[in-house]
Formats: sequence, structure tokens, C-alpha cells
Amino acid sequence: MHCIKSILAEASDALTLVSDSALLDAEILLCQALNQPRSHLRAWPDKPLQPEHLAAFRALLEQRQQGIPIAYITGNREFWSRDFQVSPDVLIPRPDTELLIELSLKLMPADEPVKIIDLGTGSGIIAITLAAERPHAQISATDFSLAALRIARLNADKHHINTIQFYQSNWFADVPATQFNLIISNPPYIAEDDSHLQQGDVRFEPQTALRAAEQGLGDIKIIADAARNYLEPRGHLLIEHGYDQQQQVQSLFKDLHYDNVQTYTDLSGQPRVTYGQFMSGYPV
Repeated sequence: MHCIKSILAEASDALTLVSDSALLDAEILLCQALNQPRSHLRAWPDKPLQPEHLAAFRALLEQRQQGIPIAYITGNREFWSRDFQVSPDVLIPRPDTELLIELSLKLMPADEPVKIIDLGTGSGIIAITLAAERPHAQISATDFSLAALRIARLNADKHHINTIQFYQSNWFADVPATQFNLIISNPPYIAEDDSHLQQGDVRFEPQTALRAAEQGLGDIKIIADAARNYLEPRGHLLIEHGYDQQQQVQSLFKDLHYDNVQTYTDLSGQPRVTYGQFMSGYPV
């Protein structure tokens, strides 16, 4: 009978062609099949697997061998030390996006009723995290996808957040006229012909949340332009973008009369988020 240690070794070998973290993937999938934490695998390496657990594990393993991302197989992914439900209707949360949270928390005082909107919320990770970290904030979140909003609402319920106003909207199109202190977005920013769209996890993610016209800058331009009508004087705009788009995004912000424009780097040291402050007074 297969034991935990032997089945992990076998599965890790089977996943080396599709994953850069084959052993970790195997462990996560086995934990899913056993409904146990990873510490269980360490504590009981020689424990035999029951036939039903082995069958469940092999079914999960087959999905991963087809390239399906771990997060979609397990249905969850951690972000900012919280567990979020995900599905193929939403992007998989990535550590680089935590930079948006770090910058937002520095900009938004903890004890003031600031107004924040998260455009293109997807699974809701940004809006929900900010609502949890800034309980006095008034937060709105939009997505044009009803399926994505369903996941976002489930995650809000899961984390006992009931203060977010969710809107089905293509960016600002159906957002009530409001002035925000902070507008934040992780929009689509990959060029439509980028070869990376045919590689790895992104093959399985919603393409409308990844691809953007004008070499990946189309949606960023729409957001940055329209945001000026929704920002309080001295309001803040934060947009995540591609590692190679710093110069174009900074130029765009400056052309639209944002001040204090600067770009911040992600965990890998790549330019990832550009900030601008709109002082008002300029024609929009």
C-alpha cells in the first residue's frame, strides 16, 4: 500500500514537467485529498493511504498534470495572510499585488472615514483586505463580470466584511457620482499578442482580466483619465501594471496632470505600481 512519503515522491516526479514547485504542488494536492494540513504529512510520512484518499489524490494530480493551476484545483489562495476563494472566473491572487495594499495603508489613516474604490475587484482581495485593515473606510468595488462579483461577495462573507458596496460596472460606467480619497486598480495590462498568455497558469485565467488593447495600456488610460472626475482634491490613484510599462504609465499620469508621480517596485524589484495625486484645478 502506498504511504505518504512514497506517493509524494512519485507525484513530485510526475509534476516536474509542468511545475517549478513540483513537490510543493504534490503536498498541497495530497492535503486537499486528505483534508489535512501539511504538518500532517511531516508527522506521518509512513502512514498508508486509504484507497479512497489515493483515488482522490490521483484525480487532483491528473488535473495539475494538464496544467490547471493549483489555486483552481483547490479553490483557494492566500493573500495578505487571509484565505480567499478563487475560481476560473477570477485571476489568481499574486504576492506582487500586496504592494497595492502596502501603499494604500500608508496613504489612508486608520481612524478616518476615507472613501476608497477598487476597480476590477475580481475575487475581492484588495477591497476586502482594505476593509479589514481600515474598518472606518467606506469602500466600493466594481467588476463587469457577475461571476467575479459572486466570488468577491462570497469572500466578503467568509471574512465577515459587510461594509463594501459592490457594483457591476465597466470601470466607472455604473458607479454613482462620488468623490474618493483613493482609487485603486489592478486592471488588465498584458498586450493582446503577448506570448506569455500561452504559458503557465495564465492560460487558464480569464483573458478579459489579463489582455488590454494598445499594447496593454488601454484600460490603464481609461481609468487614469476618468479617475480625475471621481477623486477628491489631493486624492490618490494607484494602478498596478507590467514590469516594462513604468515609463509609459508615468508619462500618461503626467500628461493627465497628476502630481507626485512615482513608481514602486514589487518583491522581485520590478516596477509594478504607479502612483499619482490629483490636485484638481486642471481641465479634465
